[in-house]
Amino acid sequence: MADVWDAYREELEGVEDQLRKNLDSNVALVNTVASHILSSGGKRLRPLLLLLCARVCGYSAKEHLVLGSLVEYIHTATLLHDDVVDDADLRRGRQTARKLWGNQISILVGDYLYSKAICQIVGFRNQAINEALSEACRKMAEGEVLQLYYNGNPLITETEYLRIVEHKTAGLIAAACRIGGIIGGAPADKEAVLFRFGQHLGIAFQVADDTLDYAANGDRLGKSLGQDLRQGKVTLPLLHLLHHCSDQDRQMIKDRMETRTLAEADLLRIISLMQEFGSISYAMERARTFVAAANRDLGGFEDSLPKRALSVVADYMVTRDR
Repeated sequence: MADVWDAYREELEGVEDQLRKNLDSNVALVNTVASHILSSGGKRLRPLLLLLCARVCGYSAKEHLVLGSLVEYIHTATLLHDDVVDDADLRRGRQTARKLWGNQISILVGDYLYSKAICQIVGFRNQAINEALSEACRKMAEGEVLQLYYNGNPLITETEYLRIVEHKTAGLIAAACRIGGIIGGAPADKEAVLFRFGQHLGIAFQVADDTLDYAANGDRLGKSLGQDLRQGKVTLPLLHLLHHCSDQDRQMIKDRMETRTLAEADLLRIISLMQEFGSISYAMERARTFVAAANRDLGGFEDSLPKRALSVVADYMVTRDR
C-alpha cells in the first residue's frame, strides 16, 4: 500500500492543499475545529479511490483534486457527528472535537462541512455527481438511524448488520468511486461497476474495522479495544460469538450490553471466547469475500497501473492493522 501512496503522493498532496484552502469560514472556530480532525491522520482513502477510478477510465485532468477534498469534507462531517452520537473521547489517538469543544460545536461544524461540500459540488453543474453524493448522504443518515435502532439489540441478524454497513460506510466510498467514473467519462455500465466495486470495498473496510475493535493493538487503533461493545453495538465478530457461545456467556454479554458496563476482565473473557469459537477469523473471512468481489468487479477494465493500484487498495482493507 505504501507504493500506492508514493505513486500518487503529489496528487494526494494536491487534495490536502484543497482541504486547507477551502477552510475559509469567517468564524475562526469553525476552521479550528475542522482543522483539528482533518489533520488527525486520515488515510484519504475516498479521494484516492476517486482518483484511481477516474484514472482507470483514462481521465487526466485536475477536477479530482477539488472533488476529492469535498468528498473528504463529507466524510469528516460524519466523523464529527458520529463522535457525538457515540460519546467518543478518542479518534485516531487524539481527543475528539466534542471532547475539546463540546457536542454542540462538533455538530455545527459537521453541518458546516456538509454545507460547504454541497455548495461547491453544485458549482460543477454535473447532475450525475450531484445525484451520487446526495444519495450517499441520504444513505449515511439512514445507516446512522438503523444503527441506533439496533443499538443494544443482540438479536440483530447478519443481514441487518450488513445493511447498516452498506448504508453507513459503503455509501460514500461507492459514491467516490462512481464520481471517478463520471469525470473519467465511463459509459453507464462501467460507472455502475465502479459503484459496485466501491460498495464491496466499503463493506470489507467496515467489517474489518469492526473486527479490529477486538483484535488490534489498542494504541495503534487509536481508541480503546471493545469500544463498540461498550456502546452497545453488535458487530459481526460479536454476532458470530452470540450464536456459538454457551447460554451463560451469552447472558453475560447481553447484561453488559444492557447496562453499558464492561470491565477489563469481561472484555478479556469475550476476546478469549471469540478466539475459541473462531469469531474473529469468521469476520475477517467475510471481509475477504467482499474484497474478492471488489477485485472481480475490476475484471472488465484493461490492465493498467491505476487498476493494479485499486487492487492493492482493496487488499489493504483486510491487511491493515488500524
